[in-house]
Amino acid sequence: MVSILILTAAVGAVTILLVQRLWAVFRPHHVTRRKSLGLLIVAGSGGHTTEILRLVGSLSPAYSPRHYVIAESDEMSASKIHALERSRAERDSPTKCPQYHLHRIPRSREVRQSWLSSVFTTLNSMWFSFPLVHRIKPDLVLCNGPGTCVPICVSALLLGILGIKKVIIVYVESICRVETLSLSGKILWHLSDFFIVQWPALKEKYPKSIYLGRIV
Repeated sequence: MVSILILTAAVGAVTILLVQRLWAVFRPHHVTRRKSLGLLIVAGSGGHTTEILRLVGSLSPAYSPRHYVIAESDEMSASKIHALERSRAERDSPTKCPQYHLHRIPRSREVRQSWLSSVFTTLNSMWFSFPLVHRIKPDLVLCNGPGTCVPICVSALLLGILGIKKVIIVYVESICRVETLSLSGKILWHLSDFFIVQWPALKEKYPKSIYLGRIV
């Protein structure tokens, strides 16, 4: 009987601590102005990369250093990222080396991959994502829908839950999503600090989202 009471008390204490940590992570935070913000950008492939790089290209140099995360096999995105950063360097500080880093993780889900097998590939991607996010400890994660963003954002959330660092997650739904959210959007709707949509129909369905018109 005593051992059951001790176990119950221990479970209760752990539950309370977990609830407190979750509240600390999910409650609204006051954003203070800083001279620079460490930015982690998740680039997908094709249209996702094009959209996210348009957005990154419009950001000020204060978002630095910039860390890009792509899937292992995504050479097209890597080429576009290098081209963007070279262009930024020539425009903003031609005498300095670009302050960006490119990281690769296993792809969490391939096109037309079955839902069952994608669970295992996402877990595999998560295995590589958390050590990466823990090492970078970004101030902000910016993503727009590729499957790779889910394990990265979950890892960023875990940093806050574990009390390591509160990471702001900003999700921008793709311009292609007019009336319904993408699968990544449906997941990150519950996890992101700022959820941005680009069509009024989505704003009506998700009132807590942020509608700024077309931004990419």
